Amino acid sequence: MNFWWRQKEPNKFCLIKPPVKKNNIPIDLKLHSDIRAMERARFAHQFREEEINQAIQDGKRETIKLEEEEEIKRLRKELIPKAQLMPYFDRPFVPRRSKKQPTVPREPKFCIPRHKTIKCCRMSCNDMRGPSRLQHLPSSVEKAEALYKNRILQ
Repeated sequence: MNFWWRQKEPNKFCLIKPPVKKNNIPIDLKLHSDIRAMERARFAHQFREEEINQAIQDGKRETIKLEEEEEIKRLRKELIPKAQLMPYFDRPFVPRRSKKQPTVPREPKFCIPRHKTIKCCRMSCNDMRGPSRLQHLPSSVEKAEALYKNRILQ
């Protein structure tokens, strides 16, 4: 048996080194996994920025909401009726006569407005009751007759 790493002499068993290849320049390989990793890193960075922006906006909304709630609490506290302070008895109250003129009394108005009259009869409720204590007002029928007579005479 003759192996290539042994010399031809049978007594000497020396290993011969295989021939060395030249130093090759490595080719710049673009692996799909590397490209995918770069895209994923970009996406993760954008996602983190969006999360930070969202957290900032949520914080602003939360502070605005807390301020509004505090203002509502303050307003409700102000609306609670409180007892008046105790008057000072060292200066007693002396009532004075008012400088305003007293109101002039007037007779009550018992006349019913036109829109509240009975439409089928064209008479007001005052006409159905009869003459009032104050003065007898002409009924709507009497008014209509007076207008009709005035037109004929003209």
